[in-house]
Parts: sequence; C-alpha cells; structure tokens
Amino acid sequence: MRLRRDLPALLFLSLLPFRPAHAQAAVVEAFHATLLEVMRNARALGVKGREARLRPAMEAAFNLPAMARIAIGPAWTGIAPPLQQALARAFADWSIATYASRFDGYGGERFVTQGEQTLANGDRLVRTQLQRPNDAPVQLNYLVRDGGGAWRIVDIYLTGSVSELASRRAEFTILLREGGPERLLEELRQRTAALLR
Repeated sequence: MRLRRDLPALLFLSLLPFRPAHAQAAVVEAFHATLLEVMRNARALGVKGREARLRPAMEAAFNLPAMARIAIGPAWTGIAPPLQQALARAFADWSIATYASRFDGYGGERFVTQGEQTLANGDRLVRTQLQRPNDAPVQLNYLVRDGGGAWRIVDIYLTGSVSELASRRAEFTILLREGGPERLLEELRQRTAALLR
C-alpha cells in the first residue's frame, strides 16, 4: 500500500478492531469494516471497484451534504440552491473518490477505538487510533452528529485536534475567491475524474 505522508492520507488508513459499545462508535466501526474489506481486495477491485464498494458505506456513515456546507463555510448561504446541490454532490463524489484512490492495499495497519465523549452541543467525539506496524500511531477523532435520529460523521480530527473540514475550508475559500462557486464545482469534478482514472 502506498503510504502517503500528507494529512489526508493519514485520515484514510484504518481498520476495524472490535465490536462497538455505543451507537456512535458503531457508525465509525461499520465504516471501517468496509475499509478493511476494500483494502484486502484493493488490487482486484481497482480504483473504480473500490469507489463502488465505498460509496454506499460512506453515504451511510458520513453526512456528506453537511460536510460540504461546513467545508464551504459562510459563502454557502449566498449560493443559489441548485448550485448548492451540485456542490454537495461534487463534494461527495470527490470525498469517495479520494478514499478509493488511497485505499489501494493493506500493510498490517490496525484501527483501535479508544472511547467516546459527549460534547456540550450534544455531538459525540469517537476517539480512535491508527496503529501502523513500523511507524508511530496516529490519533484520529471522529465528530459524530445526530441528524434526525441517525448518527453520522461530520468531521475527522487528525492528532486529536486538526479538523479535516477546516483544512478544506481554507482551500475552498481560495477557489471561491478565484471564480465563485462555479470554479469550486469545476475543480471538485476535475479532481474526482483524475482520482478515478
């Protein structure tokens, strides 16, 4: 497996260790079960096969439309609804394609759930650790939110505190400044196509 050293790569390397104790951890661990299957069969599946396997699991585990809104930030409210929908779809496609591209094999990594905590706003933080055979472990925390009776992931924190969506927002803000939501939409579509080649 190619182990890229950048932030997003570390966010995407994980495995299922054991059965969850709570519904919020169940969301994360069920998703990791699919990741494990994809990693073990990565070569046979190819990138498009991995994307097809990951799509339903990611749509079930992640609130991808909410993540798109959070990543775009305050500019979201000024975007026309049809373009909001297109951006949410493009963000979801890109997120899934990113996982499909990065999970291209298995190198003995283990993903361990360490516990959960309830935050002041009612969200839950599921604390996990990526354990790598020949490298230091990496702390990954999942922010899980109740969206009308279904708990779903809305952000991932590397080393316990670095928000993936905050990083995306900084990047998206530049694209929005360059050419508005249309520029961001085109960029997301181009990235997705490149990842799935």
